[in-house]
Amino acid sequence: MELVMRAAVLGLLLIATGAGAQEKAPLRPATAEEQMARAAVVIADYRYGDLLWENDRIAFRIYARALEQAEPPSSSGIDAWGKNIRWPFMDRQLRTGDQHANHGEGIDFYNVGTGRGTGGLGIWYDNKLWTSRNYVRPQILRAGPDVADFTVDYEPWPVDTLRTVRETRRFTLPAGTNFTRLTSTISSSSAEEMVVGIGISKRPINGARLGEIRKDEARARISWWGPADGDKGRMAAAVIVDPTAFAGFAEDADNYLVLVRVTPGRPFVYYSGAAWDRGGDFATQADWMAHVAAQRPDFRP
Repeated sequence: MELVMRAAVLGLLLIATGAGAQEKAPLRPATAEEQMARAAVVIADYRYGDLLWENDRIAFRIYARALEQAEPPSSSGIDAWGKNIRWPFMDRQLRTGDQHANHGEGIDFYNVGTGRGTGGLGIWYDNKLWTSRNYVRPQILRAGPDVADFTVDYEPWPVDTLRTVRETRRFTLPAGTNFTRLTSTISSSSAEEMVVGIGISKRPINGARLGEIRKDEARARISWWGPADGDKGRMAAAVIVDPTAFAGFAEDADNYLVLVRVTPGRPFVYYSGAAWDRGGDFATQADWMAHVAAQRPDFRP
């Protein structure tokens, strides 16, 4: 409770004072103790409450409400950073004030924008994705050293005039995988079944260029290999859902979507993954696609 109140108050202060802008500084080297960890969760209270989680393979970020006013447009999509070391780096990288540069340990060049990023969701209704605002009420369950595990809430949002929904989502990223396990519980003002769209942004690299998307209907998953961004390399992403709840594929202006049938109030599990071709694990599209195809996830809540 103390953590939640601190984060909420901090968000209000950041909006009021404009805090979050940082002067550039060198990347601080990891200590010997930090290099022992293989997973971490950090709330970046110095930058609008960004929530950072990572393991020894990949790194992710979601945004707090304070960022909506500070740097619009901000969305409830999931950001991904590439890394080429096996210990946490996101907090140290973000504190440089220059996270978009490669300081030798990784880089943030994936732009979520108004899209779903790597595995954000919304309610798919009338051929439109209805999405929440940014996260609130973080609860860190385990901040390492071998697993990153936390929950957040997404406050009520409308789905046309049909219903109002709200979500609690748990994120679990153990060491040794590129996939976060997400357990979502969506409550609704209507008891009728929903269709949830889980997305991968179409143009998170350089704005205009599309990567290559692969859709696997039999195993209910989509995978994406992004375009090159000069010497920064390429990002990749994938979303895997339960084939028993799979409801097809869709697209909107911002996202490739995989659809699932969801009962209000009943938790469901999906997996969201990402990779960087400079990270040492997946140098080619074939490497990444084969890795996605080989996943055998557990969808039990």
